Amino acid sequence: MWVSSFQRAREALGYRLREMRLDAHLNGRELAKAAKWAPSKVSKLEAGRQTPSDSDLKNWARICGQPAAVPELVASLRSLEQQYVEFRRMFRTGLPSRQRSIGEIEAKTELTRNFEPCFVPGLLQTAEYARYRFTEGDAGDTERGVPKDEAEVDEAIAARMERQQVLHRGDKKFHFVMTEAVLRYLVCPPDVMTAQLGHLISMTTLPAIRIGIIPFDAPLPVGPIHGFYLYDKELVLVELFTAVLNVTQADEIGAYERVFGHLAEAAVYGADARKVLTQVLDAPHIS
Repeated sequence: MWVSSFQRAREALGYRLREMRLDAHLNGRELAKAAKWAPSKVSKLEAGRQTPSDSDLKNWARICGQPAAVPELVASLRSLEQQYVEFRRMFRTGLPSRQRSIGEIEAKTELTRNFEPCFVPGLLQTAEYARYRFTEGDAGDTERGVPKDEAEVDEAIAARMERQQVLHRGDKKFHFVMTEAVLRYLVCPPDVMTAQLGHLISMTTLPAIRIGIIPFDAPLPVGPIHGFYLYDKELVLVELFTAVLNVTQADEIGAYERVFGHLAEAAVYGADARKVLTQVLDAPHIS
């Protein structure tokens, strides 16, 4: 079974904690009692099923008689946090800031590859489609990054539109692959979706952009489980419901490259992609 670098790192930290406990000649219940925790917390931390806090690590080191190990443990935790960034922390500075941060990554990337199973890629969105994406969920849901006011929404949209200027730079290449479901899910009103589909049709003609669409009847060698961005061979970003996973390990990036390759081979391009887009435009639920 494939295990992410985040999970491997969390398990390694758990193994280090277990070693410290054993060196201190403590069993799990004894450590839990000294820390005033439930015994299950000790087993979860050691097995890599729970991410410790700074205070957890300090307590652990103190109880095991190894306070000097705290800097090492905290450094391992910081490495974890770089890979798995909670939305509530990432969006602390607001959605516009997040858009500008992504734009900085795209500006440094020569080849951007993006697979999407549910939504139109951000770099290909119209302003109105982006508005519905930014306001998805309950208003003021700061844990998922939903902005609280219209001004922040407008600023986020402007930042996303600014990001799209990178599509017209001659030194950049982009390869987008999306499922036909992306074109049919009504995640916005029909008139907004109609304009978005028309925009996608026009974008298929740009020379630096490849837009592939996987038809519903295309054989799939790999399931379209979730969307992701591939930035050269340096970084993969995966957006989950509650967090963003930053993948930087070479072997994992290679795995995502292979998955993207399989999905890209299942897609149609050019005139065939425009045919799918036109068929969806003519569908009753859109028109």
